[in-house]
Amino acid sequence: MGSLYRIALGLGMTVLVTGMAQAEDWKVAKQEDGIKVSLSEVPGSQYKAYQGVAIIKASVAKLRSLQEDVTGACAWVHECKSQKILKHEGDKTWTYTQFNTPWPVTPRDSVLQITTVEGADGSLTRNLLGQPDYIPEEKGFVRVAQVEGFWRMVPKGPNETEVTYQVHTEPGGSVPSWLANKFVVDAPFNTLKALRERAAK
Repeated sequence: MGSLYRIALGLGMTVLVTGMAQAEDWKVAKQEDGIKVSLSEVPGSQYKAYQGVAIIKASVAKLRSLQEDVTGACAWVHECKSQKILKHEGDKTWTYTQFNTPWPVTPRDSVLQITTVEGADGSLTRNLLGQPDYIPEEKGFVRVAQVEGFWRMVPKGPNETEVTYQVHTEPGGSVPSWLANKFVVDAPFNTLKALRERAAK
């Protein structure tokens, strides 16, 4: 029975690992200026998940303070028009963001619940989860239907941090494929580049 159990467990783990590998099947889309952007298909979605990774010469604490300045962060988040905190409670913050979009696409807005998790190794993870029904929809904007992702900051030296920005969104409404394909590359690349520039000041 022990052998059968081990075989069954082994098969179960194989299935689990295979499933995770498919979900994490990242393909590099852009690697430039010290920033790597990768994309992954998401089962059941026509929109790809994006992942940006960069080494930034700043401490985790400094990067955290830049992110927690929600209004100021709009200056370095890709296509951010305005951003504010709706509520803060313990390790959770709810934010509202309006985004610019090129004509004729209707501008988007989103509500996020951000949960901050501190690692024993000095790392920091900020989990992002869309909350589209948290507040009523704004006139002139299409609410982003789904957001799931995270920011992860891992210290790599006294004043150096590896930053990973990974997100999958369902933008809601109609979005041309050319714009969706451009956004998933530009959003992580431009956001990380602008964050790095801001952290250097």
